[in-house]
Order: sequence, then C-alpha cells, then structure tokens
Amino acid sequence: MNTPLTVITERVDDIPLLLAQLQRMEVQPLLDHYFPTHGNWQGLSLGQVAVVWLSHILSQADHRLNPVQAWVGRHQETLQLGIQQPVRALDLSDDRLESVLRYLSDDAGWALFEPALNQRQIQVYDLHPERLRLDSTSISGDWSVNEAGLFQYGHSKDHRPDLPQLKLMLATLDPLGLPIATEIVAGHRADDPLYIPAIEQVRQTLRQSGLLYVGDSKMASLSTRCFLQATGDYLNG
Repeated sequence: MNTPLTVITERVDDIPLLLAQLQRMEVQPLLDHYFPTHGNWQGLSLGQVAVVWLSHILSQADHRLNPVQAWVGRHQETLQLGIQQPVRALDLSDDRLESVLRYLSDDAGWALFEPALNQRQIQVYDLHPERLRLDSTSISGDWSVNEAGLFQYGHSKDHRPDLPQLKLMLATLDPLGLPIATEIVAGHRADDPLYIPAIEQVRQTLRQSGLLYVGDSKMASLSTRCFLQATGDYLNG
C-alpha cells in the first residue's frame, strides 16, 4: 500500500539565519532567566516567543503586533525546526505579544538583562572596546500626558514644543555603532544628568576602565568630568 506524500511549501527567506544568530547570542535563555513568567503560562516560553517575534520584526521590517500570528502560520515548519520546539500560530497572538511587552517593561529585570546580553554580543563578535559615543535624542508624538508618565512637554529638538516627548540616551561602541547602554526618561528631563547613569551601564557591561567617551558639550559638565577622572576613563566632549 502506497503512503500518500504530504508536501508542505514555505518561504524560508532569512528566518533560519535570524534564529541562528539570536540563538548564538543566547537571547531566549537570558529573557527566560531575567523575566520569569506566571505559573499558568503555557506553550512557548517568553524567551521563545520573543525570539520568533524578533525574527518577524527583522525579516519583515514590521514592528506591529497584528500581522505576527498569520506570519507564524505561514512559516510554522521553518520556525519549529529553528527553535526545536512545536510552534502554534496562537503562541504569537496579539494577547500573547502584549503579555511579553508587559513582562519586558519591568525596569529592574531589564537593568540586569541588558548588560548580560551585551556581554554575550561582545564575545560573539570578538570586539575590543576602546571608544564609546554618548548622545541623547527626543521622540515626540501626539500622546496623552499625565504627571507620572514618560511623555512630557520639554525642550523639543524637533522644534515641536506643542507635542509631548520622551528622551532617549544611547551609548554606542565606536566606530561599529553597536548599542551598549540605553536609558529612556521623561521628556522634560535635562540632558546633563543622563550621562553618568549611561556610563555606569557601560561599565557594568564592559567591566573595564581606560575607555574614551565622546559626546557633545553637555557631557563636559563638571560632575561628569569628575566622575570619569575618578574612575580612570577619558572624555572628549
């Protein structure tokens, strides 16, 4: 008796490459370690969901939640082979992705996760850090403002003082541009006090001194210069 042949056709595209790189960087076990989920969580773990979702974002250049479930349904076999786990489209539903975002919004967990992930990136790429660039930017939009929220009215670099904004401080490895530390604060905060916390995050990740920090004139405040001098680093700002 002949057994009927079942043929499943899927577009593989860049999905195996993205999954392999995320696995090499240990994104999934790190997320599962630093963001433990409730005991009732079923199906793929938070880290596995995040890895599949990141693959979708990078492959499709689309950060929206609503297309992910259908995309997983079209690439189910490829994803299962990539993460070595059974994958259902419902594992990447809007509700599940919203739950992932809620867990990842824990500042305490993120402060531990980010240095651990960056340390693995340095190892994966065999980088030798010597110089970092620090700069802040603001992101404005038509959002609601409340007293305890991130979106506040402040000095707008976009020349839109009528829009609430949040502020992002970023430290990147120069000349590669690899992000090492990020800090998101309310939009009315001044730039000057953001440099020392960012440098502390860099130091927690790289665990070395003698680095050159490059920034604009706001980084040359007395407190920042004294901090770098006391910790054996250098400033060009």
